[in-house]
Amino acid sequence: MPRKTFVAGNWKMHKTTAESVALARELRQLLAQVRDRVQIAVAPPFTSLHPVAQALEGSNLEVAGQTCHFEVQGAFTGEVSAPMVREAGARHVILGHSERRQFFGETDETVNKRVHAALKAGLLPIVCVGETLQEREGNRTLEVVSRQVKGALAGIGADVGKTFTLAYEPVWAIGTGKTATSRQAQEVHAHVRSLLKELWGAAADEVRIQYGGSVKPDNAAELLSQPDIDGALVGGASLKAADFAAIVKAKG
Repeated sequence: MPRKTFVAGNWKMHKTTAESVALARELRQLLAQVRDRVQIAVAPPFTSLHPVAQALEGSNLEVAGQTCHFEVQGAFTGEVSAPMVREAGARHVILGHSERRQFFGETDETVNKRVHAALKAGLLPIVCVGETLQEREGNRTLEVVSRQVKGALAGIGADVGKTFTLAYEPVWAIGTGKTATSRQAQEVHAHVRSLLKELWGAAADEVRIQYGGSVKPDNAAELLSQPDIDGALVGGASLKAADFAAIVKAKG
Protein backbone atom coordinates (compact mmCIF):
# COMPACT_ATOMS: atom_id res chain seq x y z
CA MET A 1 0.00 0.00 0.00
CA PRO A 2 1.24 3.52 -0.72
CA ARG A 3 2.41 5.53 2.26
CA LYS A 4 -0.01 8.26 3.33
CA THR A 5 1.46 11.75 3.04
CA PHE A 6 2.13 13.31 6.46
CA VAL A 7 2.58 17.07 6.82
CA ALA A 8 3.42 18.51 10.26
CA GLY A 9 3.87 22.14 11.25
CA ASN A 10 6.52 22.96 13.85
CA TRP A 11 5.60 26.31 15.39
CA LYS A 12 8.81 26.39 17.46
CA MET A 13 8.89 29.27 19.99
CA HIS A 14 6.16 31.30 18.31
CA LYS A 15 2.61 32.21 19.25
CA THR A 16 1.00 32.97 22.58
CA THR A 17 -1.80 30.68 23.71
CA ALA A 18 -4.45 32.98 22.24
CA GLU A 19 -2.54 33.26 18.95
CA SER A 20 -2.00 29.49 18.83
CA VAL A 21 -5.67 28.74 19.33
CA ALA A 22 -6.64 31.29 16.67
CA LEU A 23 -4.23 29.70 14.17
CA ALA A 24 -5.46 26.21 15.01
CA ARG A 25 -9.07 27.24 14.43
CA GLU A 26 -8.19 28.86 11.11
CA LEU A 27 -6.36 25.73 9.97
CA ARG A 28 -9.25 23.56 11.08
CA GLN A 29 -11.54 25.49 8.77
CA LEU A 30 -9.12 25.66 5.83
CA LEU A 31 -8.24 21.97 5.93
CA ALA A 32 -11.58 20.41 6.86
CA GLN A 33 -12.09 18.99 3.37
CA VAL A 34 -8.68 17.30 3.16
CA ARG A 35 -9.69 14.51 5.56
CA ASP A 36 -8.25 11.13 4.56
CA ARG A 37 -5.96 12.31 1.76
CA VAL A 38 -3.20 13.68 4.01
CA GLN A 39 -2.34 13.20 7.67
CA ILE A 40 -1.83 16.60 9.34
CA ALA A 41 -0.31 17.64 12.66
CA VAL A 42 0.77 20.87 14.34
CA ALA A 43 3.34 21.28 17.11
CA PRO A 44 2.63 24.40 19.19
CA PRO A 45 4.74 25.57 22.15
CA PHE A 46 4.15 23.62 25.35
CA THR A 47 2.18 26.49 26.87
CA SER A 48 -0.36 26.13 24.05
CA LEU A 49 -0.37 22.35 23.66
CA HIS A 50 -3.52 21.56 25.64
CA PRO A 51 -5.59 24.54 24.41
CA VAL A 52 -4.69 23.73 20.79
CA ALA A 53 -5.56 20.07 21.32
CA GLN A 54 -8.95 21.16 22.65
CA ALA A 55 -9.49 23.54 19.72
CA LEU A 56 -8.74 20.72 17.25
CA GLU A 57 -10.70 17.98 19.01
CA GLY A 58 -12.85 16.05 16.55
CA SER A 59 -11.04 17.52 13.53
CA ASN A 60 -8.63 15.97 11.03
CA LEU A 61 -5.67 17.81 12.58
CA GLU A 62 -3.52 16.10 15.19
CA VAL A 63 -1.16 17.63 17.75
CA ALA A 64 2.55 17.04 18.41
CA GLY A 65 4.94 18.04 21.15
CA GLN A 66 8.20 19.70 20.11
CA THR A 67 10.33 17.42 22.30
CA CYS A 68 10.13 15.47 25.55
CA HIS A 69 12.49 14.47 28.32
CA PHE A 70 13.58 10.85 28.69
CA GLU A 71 12.65 10.59 32.39
CA VAL A 72 9.05 10.26 33.55
CA GLN A 73 9.57 12.75 36.38
CA GLY A 74 12.32 14.25 38.48
CA ALA A 75 14.42 17.31 39.27
CA PHE A 76 14.73 18.55 35.67
CA THR A 77 13.75 22.20 35.81
CA GLY A 78 12.15 23.43 32.61
CA GLU A 79 11.72 19.97 31.06
CA VAL A 80 8.51 18.19 30.07
CA SER A 81 8.11 14.42 30.23
CA ALA A 82 6.56 12.21 27.56
CA PRO A 83 3.52 11.31 29.73
CA MET A 84 2.91 15.04 30.28
CA VAL A 85 3.02 15.66 26.54
CA ARG A 86 0.61 12.79 25.93
CA GLU A 87 -1.79 13.92 28.68
CA ALA A 88 -1.84 17.45 27.23
CA GLY A 89 -3.37 16.04 24.05
CA ALA A 90 -0.44 15.26 21.75
CA ARG A 91 -0.36 12.14 19.60
CA HIS A 92 3.12 12.75 18.14
CA VAL A 93 6.39 14.21 19.41
CA ILE A 94 9.29 15.72 17.42
CA LEU A 95 12.65 14.37 18.60
CA GLY A 96 16.23 15.24 17.71
CA HIS A 97 15.47 18.45 15.83
CA SER A 98 18.71 20.14 14.77
CA GLU A 99 17.95 23.16 16.94
CA ARG A 100 17.73 20.85 19.95
CA ARG A 101 21.05 19.29 18.97
CA GLN A 102 22.72 22.65 18.23
CA PHE A 103 21.47 24.78 21.11
CA PHE A 104 20.55 22.31 23.86
CA GLY A 105 23.23 19.66 23.65
CA GLU A 106 21.18 16.73 22.42
CA THR A 107 23.14 13.78 21.09
CA ASP A 108 22.27 10.60 19.20
CA GLU A 109 22.26 8.82 22.57
CA THR A 110 19.85 11.22 24.29
CA VAL A 111 17.60 11.28 21.23
CA ASN A 112 17.42 7.48 21.46
CA LYS A 113 16.50 7.69 25.15
CA ARG A 114 13.73 10.17 24.29
CA VAL A 115 12.48 7.86 21.53
CA HIS A 116 12.11 5.00 24.02
CA ALA A 117 10.41 7.29 26.55
CA ALA A 118 7.97 8.58 23.91
CA LEU A 119 7.01 5.06 22.85
CA LYS A 120 6.45 4.00 26.45
CA ALA A 121 4.09 6.96 26.89
CA GLY A 122 2.12 6.09 23.76
CA LEU A 123 3.48 8.88 21.57
CA LEU A 124 4.43 8.47 17.91
CA PRO A 125 7.97 9.81 17.31
CA ILE A 126 8.96 12.13 14.47
CA VAL A 127 12.73 11.65 14.51
CA CYS A 128 14.83 14.36 12.82
CA VAL A 129 18.18 13.84 11.11
CA GLY A 130 20.30 16.08 8.92
CA GLU A 131 23.75 17.45 8.15
CA THR A 132 25.29 20.91 8.56
CA LEU A 133 26.58 22.93 5.61
CA GLN A 134 30.17 22.06 6.57
CA GLU A 135 29.32 18.36 6.60
CA ARG A 136 27.60 18.55 3.20
CA GLU A 137 30.51 20.47 1.65
CA GLY A 138 32.83 17.81 3.08
CA ASN A 139 30.81 15.08 1.33
CA ARG A 140 29.80 13.63 4.70
CA THR A 141 26.00 13.89 4.34
CA LEU A 142 25.25 10.18 4.08
CA GLU A 143 27.77 9.34 6.80
CA VAL A 144 26.23 11.82 9.24
CA VAL A 145 22.65 10.87 8.46
CA SER A 146 23.49 7.16 8.79
CA ARG A 147 25.00 7.72 12.23
CA GLN A 148 22.01 9.75 13.39
CA VAL A 149 19.44 7.24 12.12
CA LYS A 150 21.20 4.23 13.64
CA GLY A 151 21.82 6.06 16.90
CA ALA A 152 18.26 7.32 17.29
CA LEU A 153 16.69 3.95 16.48
CA ALA A 154 18.96 1.70 18.57
CA GLY A 155 16.98 -0.99 20.33
CA ILE A 156 13.80 -0.41 18.29
CA GLY A 157 12.31 -3.43 16.53
CA ALA A 158 10.48 -3.53 13.21
CA ASP A 159 7.05 -4.06 14.79
CA VAL A 160 7.31 -0.67 16.53
CA GLY A 161 9.56 0.97 13.95
CA LYS A 162 6.97 0.85 11.20
CA THR A 163 4.86 3.36 13.17
CA PHE A 164 7.69 5.93 13.11
CA THR A 165 8.10 9.04 11.03
CA LEU A 166 11.58 10.24 10.17
CA ALA A 167 12.29 13.78 9.02
CA TYR A 168 15.32 14.64 6.92
CA GLU A 169 16.16 18.26 7.68
CA PRO A 170 19.44 19.54 6.24
CA VAL A 171 20.57 22.03 8.88
CA TRP A 172 21.78 24.46 6.21
CA ALA A 173 18.22 24.73 4.85
CA ILE A 174 16.36 25.40 8.11
CA GLY A 175 15.17 28.98 8.33
CA THR A 176 17.67 30.12 5.71
CA GLY A 177 15.38 30.24 2.70
CA LYS A 178 17.64 27.66 1.04
CA THR A 179 16.05 24.36 0.12
CA ALA A 180 17.64 21.12 -0.94
CA THR A 181 16.78 20.41 -4.54
CA SER A 182 14.27 17.62 -5.06
CA ARG A 183 17.16 15.49 -6.36
CA GLN A 184 19.32 16.17 -3.29
CA ALA A 185 16.44 15.46 -0.94
CA GLN A 186 15.41 12.26 -2.73
CA GLU A 187 18.99 10.98 -2.64
CA VAL A 188 19.11 11.26 1.15
CA HIS A 189 15.57 9.94 1.61
CA ALA A 190 16.40 6.88 -0.52
CA HIS A 191 19.53 6.34 1.59
CA VAL A 192 17.51 6.55 4.81
CA ARG A 193 15.02 4.04 3.37
CA SER A 194 17.90 1.64 2.61
CA LEU A 195 19.16 1.98 6.19
CA LEU A 196 15.69 1.24 7.53
CA LYS A 197 15.53 -1.88 5.37
CA GLU A 198 18.81 -3.02 6.92
CA LEU A 199 17.30 -2.49 10.37
CA TRP A 200 13.70 -3.54 9.87
CA GLY A 201 13.38 -5.37 6.57
CA ALA A 202 10.07 -5.01 4.75
CA ALA A 203 8.64 -2.85 7.56
CA ALA A 204 10.83 0.00 6.23
CA ASP A 205 8.39 0.42 3.36
CA GLU A 206 5.73 1.55 5.85
CA VAL A 207 7.84 4.29 7.48
CA ARG A 208 7.14 7.85 6.36
CA ILE A 209 10.16 10.08 5.73
CA GLN A 210 9.34 13.78 5.73
CA TYR A 211 11.49 16.52 4.24
CA GLY A 212 12.05 19.69 6.27
CA GLY A 213 13.98 22.84 5.47
CA SER A 214 12.37 25.98 4.05
CA VAL A 215 9.37 24.10 2.64
CA LYS A 216 6.99 26.62 1.05
CA PRO A 217 3.86 26.51 -1.11
CA ASP A 218 5.93 27.08 -4.26
CA ASN A 219 8.33 24.15 -3.74
CA ALA A 220 6.13 21.66 -1.87
CA ALA A 221 4.61 19.92 -4.88
CA GLU A 222 7.98 19.14 -6.48
CA LEU A 223 9.44 17.84 -3.22
CA LEU A 224 6.38 15.71 -2.46
CA SER A 225 6.46 14.19 -5.94
CA GLN A 226 9.65 12.30 -5.14
CA PRO A 227 9.21 8.55 -4.50
CA ASP A 228 10.76 8.50 -1.01
CA ILE A 229 9.51 11.88 0.25
CA ASP A 230 6.34 11.11 2.16
CA GLY A 231 5.51 14.50 3.61
CA ALA A 232 6.98 17.63 5.11
CA LEU A 233 8.01 18.98 8.49
CA VAL A 234 7.26 22.66 8.00
CA GLY A 235 8.77 25.49 10.04
CA GLY A 236 8.16 29.15 9.21
CA ALA A 237 5.46 28.53 6.62
CA SER A 238 3.38 26.67 9.22
CA LEU A 239 2.84 29.96 11.10
CA LYS A 240 0.69 31.30 8.24
CA ALA A 241 -2.54 29.40 7.83
CA ALA A 242 -2.86 29.94 4.09
CA ASP A 243 0.74 28.86 3.40
CA PHE A 244 0.51 25.75 5.54
CA ALA A 245 -2.83 24.80 3.99
CA ALA A 246 -1.31 25.20 0.51
CA ILE A 247 1.56 22.85 1.44
CA VAL A 248 -0.87 20.26 2.81
CA LYS A 249 -2.84 20.41 -0.44
CA ALA A 250 0.25 20.35 -2.69
CA LYS A 251 0.19 16.57 -3.04
CA GLY A 252 -3.06 16.86 -5.01
